[in-house]
Amino acid sequence: MSFFQGIHHIAIICGNYPRSKQFYTQVLGFEVIRETYRSERQSYKLDLRLGDHAQIELFSFPDPPLRPSQPEARGLRHLALVVDDLEVALQHLHSHQVVTEAVRLDELTGKRFVFFQDPDHLPIELYER
Repeated sequence: MSFFQGIHHIAIICGNYPRSKQFYTQVLGFEVIRETYRSERQSYKLDLRLGDHAQIELFSFPDPPLRPSQPEARGLRHLALVVDDLEVALQHLHSHQVVTEAVRLDELTGKRFVFFQDPDHLPIELYER
């Protein structure tokens, strides 16, 4: 029996805070819960609403190191977001000049999905409900 009830948040460290903030709020449309600047760390923390129960925490730090982002690299593989209509989501992304891979079909579920990258090359998947 698992005592976990869901995901509270997903934390992302960005390389260029204004660019990533614009991408996650204006392109992907996440609602800002709060934005905090911590002067002792020279760091922003932006809390974004993800559905009814989860958040994305977008962090900035001075000169964060690069991390391999290939989907098969060890560690977190990608961030997957559920959408009701993949075509509508793709049209929206393309209208913001976001490059996406070709739509794929999940051989286990029969559902369609697609990958694209955030400004720091974090792989993001859209998975059709």
